[in-house]
Parts: sequence; C-alpha cells; structure tokens
Amino acid sequence: MERVGLRLRIRRAQAEAGDVVLLYGDESEALTHPYLAHAWAPRGADLRVAAPGQARKVAIMGVLDAATRDLIVHTSTTKRSTDFIALLTVLDGRDGPQPGRPAKPVVLVLDNGPIHTSKATTAAIAARPWLTVEWLPRYAPELNDIELKWRDLKRHHLAHRTFADAAHLDAAIHQAVNSLNAERRISHPCDKLRIAA
Repeated sequence: MERVGLRLRIRRAQAEAGDVVLLYGDESEALTHPYLAHAWAPRGADLRVAAPGQARKVAIMGVLDAATRDLIVHTSTTKRSTDFIALLTVLDGRDGPQPGRPAKPVVLVLDNGPIHTSKATTAAIAARPWLTVEWLPRYAPELNDIELKWRDLKRHHLAHRTFADAAHLDAAIHQAVNSLNAERRISHPCDKLRIAA
C-alpha cells in the first residue's frame, strides 16, 4: 500500500506540473429518500424528514480531475460495466486525443470493483491507448480523492431532501456537481470551512 501511495504522490506531482491528466474514478449512489447527514435538534426533539413511498436509486459514475478538482459524472439507474463505459466515452471528448489539441497521457486511478475489471470494461480501456489505469489495493478508499467529493456532494447538496422521483434526483445531482465545480478553488482547506447540515 505504501508503494501505491508513493506512485500516486508522483502522479499528483506530474499532474500539478501539467505533464499528465490524473483522474480519480469511482461510483456512488443517491436515493430519492433523504440522506441524513450530521444535524442537530433541541434536546429531546426528534429530527423528522418526510420520505413517502419507495426509495428510487440513481447511480453516479464519476472521475475527479486532480489538477482542476473538477468532478465529471455520468448518472444511470444501474451501476453496470456499460454505465462505466459511458463515463469513459465522456472522457474521450474531454481528455482523449483530438485534432489540434496537444495530447497528454491520462492516468485513471481505480479500485478493483467488478465493473472496473469486467471483460467489457477491460476491452474499453484497452481500446484507449492514451489511458493508463493505476489500480488501488483492496479496501483503500483513503487513497482515492473522489471519496471526499462524494461526501461533500451528499452532505451539503443532497442531504435532508426528499425527491419526487429519480428524474428530479438526477437533475439535483447534476446541479450539485455544477455547483461544486463552480466553487472558487481555494489554496487551503481552512480558508473556506463549511458547516455540515
């Protein structure tokens, strides 16, 4: 695990120097029923959030650009290899070779989840010679920077809200991602503290 951490630090330095594009990839999901983040209530009072009907799920496939801190997502009702390959197609237009644009190597950091290691995904990655995968060891989410973005997305943009259906939740996810990407880049995490809702 230390060797992987060292390789990622080297990759991060390369990304900051502009030599490579470093992307941290992973999946998450959100429900139409409320995500309950840290909250407070007067002593003895119950915190109640309406959650009518049956919860629907929206799967979120995403990558976090280590240099720009932009989050790029693809949403779906399923979390399958085909959905992850759809995210790779988004990366084709964003980071893949294009006429008139200098090509940079792209390093994608992934865990060994089944949708990352399936035959379909392996073939899709092999079809992109400009893309190199840096595999994380098992059970090491602390090495994947996108995990902090997922937490921020859920705690500060989706928490304590009930969505009418999956379409409203999907729209809220994309709006939240746009909001996260539009936030000013800060040099130090303590410059802009956010209180959990």
